[in-house]
Amino acid sequence: MPGLERISALCEKLGNPQNNLKIIHVAGTNGKGSTCTICANILREAGYKVGLYTSPYVVDFRERIQINGEMIPEIDLAQCVTEVKSAADESGIESTEFEFITAVAFLYFSKSGCDYVVLEVGLGGRFDATNVIPAPQACVLCSISLDHTSVLGDTVEKIAFEKCGIIKSGSRVIVYPKQKSEALKVITDTCRDYSILPVIPDLSLLTVGETGIYGTKAEYKGISFTLPLAGEHMIYNAITAIESVKSIIPDIPDEAVSSGISKSSIPARLELISDNPLVILDGGHNEDCATALRRYIKSILGDKKITAVISIMADKDYRKYLETVLPCVKRVVACRADVPRALDVSDLAREAEKYCDDVITVPDAVSAVRYALDNAESSDAVIVCGSFYFAGEVRDTLINYY
Repeated sequence: MPGLERISALCEKLGNPQNNLKIIHVAGTNGKGSTCTICANILREAGYKVGLYTSPYVVDFRERIQINGEMIPEIDLAQCVTEVKSAADESGIESTEFEFITAVAFLYFSKSGCDYVVLEVGLGGRFDATNVIPAPQACVLCSISLDHTSVLGDTVEKIAFEKCGIIKSGSRVIVYPKQKSEALKVITDTCRDYSILPVIPDLSLLTVGETGIYGTKAEYKGISFTLPLAGEHMIYNAITAIESVKSIIPDIPDEAVSSGISKSSIPARLELISDNPLVILDGGHNEDCATALRRYIKSILGDKKITAVISIMADKDYRKYLETVLPCVKRVVACRADVPRALDVSDLAREAEKYCDDVITVPDAVSAVRYALDNAESSDAVIVCGSFYFAGEVRDTLINYY
């Protein structure tokens, strides 16, 4: 059952380490990982010791818990896990996996003396384990749309209500600048209940310059920066991060902001693997992610012949994803990631054929990626997409191929 009882009891047994931390709490459907990463990097460049808690991981579980860009060392992870397990066993607390990991992160960040922690919500917000924290320094609401509808609700308004559960009296609230109107109304109504005036980045003060496969040059409020994360939406995530950090440290140096943004890269978010041929890895799986990928294809890839290597989870809205992305590609290589939730390759191929005339099946994920790379010419583009699970399974293959 959803609720904060278990994580609250577990943290209390540990001495409530989360209460020792200054936190930027980040919720939303899309853009949480990139916004968190940019916030953490800006703070780090300003000289602070910064914890970062995100999900999912792509290659190594320890990606989820970092300090100043370094994954939690194995020995520290083992020690914190042992301590949390002892606390749970002594109290008879049967926590979920996410609750347990969240308690591990709080304990590690507290023991390490972090100046700030950037904390990504796992699912929703109101009943998410991360929401056991007291009022954070800043609550950040990234782009909100339909996802996890069986848990969070079947409308944008219902989902926004769950995300707004992280808002607490005394916190600053920062909102993604292109929020859906239905979500924005819920956010502003919630802020009004807490007598909070939300901060929304001013797009009239944003100038977007050169955009390409290596990222985007932009200027916001007189701060020039180069963002290596691709896609128009990433610029909006970046200025959301700028406002989030400035809300708690108004005089943070512009140089720290620019430098932090320039060092922000994340695996499997429109990640450039190779530029000859062009190979992109993207783990996004919902409709908004599909739309962002389609925009990237149309604006950046031009007339390239695109092969999409796809595996997607059966419990996602894969039909909408395929309908959005596949009309932009010339060939589809359908496969199945090695996870139980993955859509059967024959079902994937059958659905893909509605939008692309050239669909082949290579059931094994790694073999499918190798097939696409083996047959790619220098003028082509290969996009490996559909799932973070899939991305994690094949990323090493992609990188080592070149």
